[in-house]
Amino acid sequence: MQKVAIITGGSSGIGRSLVMKYAEEGYAIVFTGRDADRMSDTEQELKKGNHQFLSLALDSASEEDNKKLIEEAISTFGRIDVLICNAGIGMRALFEDLQLEVFKKLMDINFYGAIYAVKAALPHLLKVKGSIIAISSINGWRSTPARTAYSSSKFAMQGFFEALRTEVMSRGVHVLVVCPGFTSSNIRNTALAADGKSQKESPRDEKKMMSSDEVARRTFKAHQKKKRDLILTFQGKMAVLLNKIIPSRLDKMVYNMMKKEADSPLK
Repeated sequence: MQKVAIITGGSSGIGRSLVMKYAEEGYAIVFTGRDADRMSDTEQELKKGNHQFLSLALDSASEEDNKKLIEEAISTFGRIDVLICNAGIGMRALFEDLQLEVFKKLMDINFYGAIYAVKAALPHLLKVKGSIIAISSINGWRSTPARTAYSSSKFAMQGFFEALRTEVMSRGVHVLVVCPGFTSSNIRNTALAADGKSQKESPRDEKKMMSSDEVARRTFKAHQKKKRDLILTFQGKMAVLLNKIIPSRLDKMVYNMMKKEADSPLK
């Protein structure tokens, strides 16, 4: 029987690359998104490859939409083997300037969106001893200035999945947390400013970053090997290591690095 993978936020960036990778590996795909044009582009690409898929225009921050996602997946394909919690949004602003509704929006999408999806999918994943993959961030290990809400959502996400892993590991469910470093995707283009509006342009050189396709390839490989964690990019691995051994020095290093971003809010 064909295995089924659900990818939230699957119409662009890392999510889209995960959709295509899992489809190419023979999975039936269920993916969500909110941008109609991007969803249509992903659908057309899947059709070209004659892949089995279901696309759903749903809000990852909605508990009811996440229930609908799982219900539609089961109704269409009869099972769920992999749930990839990828939907997310970024932000860049000093906390003193940040509107609190923006902070809440980040938590609702990045953190609670994953909680809602897992809650609805877990009974089905337990039946088949499936896998849950969380697409987190190096910011889940080491926070960066001007990204308080984003870092908080990723720390919360990793705390949840660490606890969940220990609850379900004896019942055959595999939990993998993937932490990309800076990745070439549209997350910085859609990142929210202090007032909640999209900043529209990336403040970093996207060409020098790991591609979203590479993230998807490495994620699939880690999934096949049933790894616990996947930390990506040399810079990301160094950030995790140095935060353990010289955290105070890293504070200054991170500040100086982020200060160099285009139009940085750091003084």
